[in-house]
Amino acid sequence: SYCVFAFSVGYSAVALNHVIDFKEKKQEIVKPVSPSELFPSLPIVQGTSKRIKVLTRLTLVVSDPSHCNLLASILIYQSTSANIRLYDIIAVYPKTEKLFHIACTTLDVDLVCINVTEKLPFYFRRPPVNMAIDRGIYFELLYTPAIKDSTMRRYTISNAISLMQICKGKVSSQSENKL
Repeated sequence: SYCVFAFSVGYSAVALNHVIDFKEKKQEIVKPVSPSELFPSLPIVQGTSKRIKVLTRLTLVVSDPSHCNLLASILIYQSTSANIRLYDIIAVYPKTEKLFHIACTTLDVDLVCINVTEKLPFYFRRPPVNMAIDRGIYFELLYTPAIKDSTMRRYTISNAISLMQICKGKVSSQSENKL
């Protein structure tokens, strides 16, 4: 599996990602899967004597501005689900400029995810990006599809440069690989 590969090449931590897309109605935030359910004993990181750290991550995909109130109730007040507190990492994947702005300025998240392999429907603006950085939020770029396609590669380079110029390097990356 990809997880075993990550351990063998020296990764010291991995995250088990649970994705909720708000396009579908009545999405409920479930309790994260315990790493002990997947791994009876955690592998040792190659070259060290330490065990791998397995984190849990919740990614909320939002594409409609009508989701703003729902997101606020989940991520600001955490009133709709006590399960959200059980995740180590909370990420939001906004699909519009308004949702991107809200994610950067208001929501209590760790990561704002951006698919840089396609033409973005908005430009990055310095004020929300700087506010996110000040709040300790990082930006995650999904770039794996760019490896296979030259058009996606062009968008990836252009969008990544645009974001990097504004955000001073506070960016991470995401693999599309699933367990």
